[in-house]
Amino acid sequence: MLQDGLNQPIWETGAILRYLAGRYGDAPFWPSDPAVRAPVDQWAEWAKINVTLAFTAPVFWRVVRTAPSRRDPVAIAAALEKLHAILAIAEAQLARHTFMAGGDFTLADIQFGHVLYRYFDIDIPRPSWPNIERYYHQLTQRQAFREHVMVSYDELRAYD
Repeated sequence: MLQDGLNQPIWETGAILRYLAGRYGDAPFWPSDPAVRAPVDQWAEWAKINVTLAFTAPVFWRVVRTAPSRRDPVAIAAALEKLHAILAIAEAQLARHTFMAGGDFTLADIQFGHVLYRYFDIDIPRPSWPNIERYYHQLTQRQAFREHVMVSYDELRAYD
């Protein structure tokens, strides 16, 4: 939840991100022209609905939040297969563009990029993703990404 000043609190990640982008961001991060902004919003929604939902509970929770003795390797493998089919779309997009919505860092990169830290940090099998890996490396060079995304999640780990 976010409360900005005396404004009413906002919940839901996508709504919070769009509010902050609209209030404090400008082009190219969050273009004012709706036609120019649409691809940014489209890729942000795609990441939220597809990548985050296919990663957080089906993979991350099963690998990190589940004690090793209780993990279901078959379920994890099936979840990774679905996630990797989705990430193949990002791999193709990033073969054509530096960032998710084009040549500039935008709100879409926050929505997609934040998942990549945990994806690359946990012990799971991953195919080679040269474009996603290049993109992720670019994100890790950003001070804000290192300070606000690449944070410890040890308190979420389950142990036997």
